[in-house]
Amino acid sequence: MEIEYRKLLPHESKMYRAVRLESLEKFPAAFGADYQESLKIEKFRLENDIENPVQERFVMGAFNDTVLAGICVFVKEENNSGSIYQMYVKENYQGRNIGLDLIQAVINEAENRFNGVEIFLEVKTDNVKAYQLYKKFGFQEVIIDDENNINITMKYAKKLV
Repeated sequence: MEIEYRKLLPHESKMYRAVRLESLEKFPAAFGADYQESLKIEKFRLENDIENPVQERFVMGAFNDTVLAGICVFVKEENNSGSIYQMYVKENYQGRNIGLDLIQAVINEAENRFNGVEIFLEVKTDNVKAYQLYKKFGFQEVIIDDENNINITMKYAKKLV
């Protein structure tokens, strides 16, 4: 199986929506958004961003031929930092290092667009699988939400794999 990693094209916004909804349905606790509520949203902001690309945000996809197997979003913030959001690989594609390669593709694109950008992400404390993936990739804990002990903020340091 050959996987292609690239930014989603304007005509692929509906594919993004389908995968995003699947992620919310299958792993509701991991994403901080409600599946049923999301179904009611006519068009997600990122669907608009895919259809009308902006420099500050992009959605990277992992494609197996024409099937969108995974998504990962990058949003540039002020002060030369940015964050990774909505990292998700469809269940039948998990365990094949697609998530690792998808993160690499996002980091490469972000570093190409924004020289010297600091890259952050958040992971739920109980999402051990994702936490381990991020640690393996070189993300390090910088903030633990002590108030509710729900999220860990991690910063990209270097690739360790």
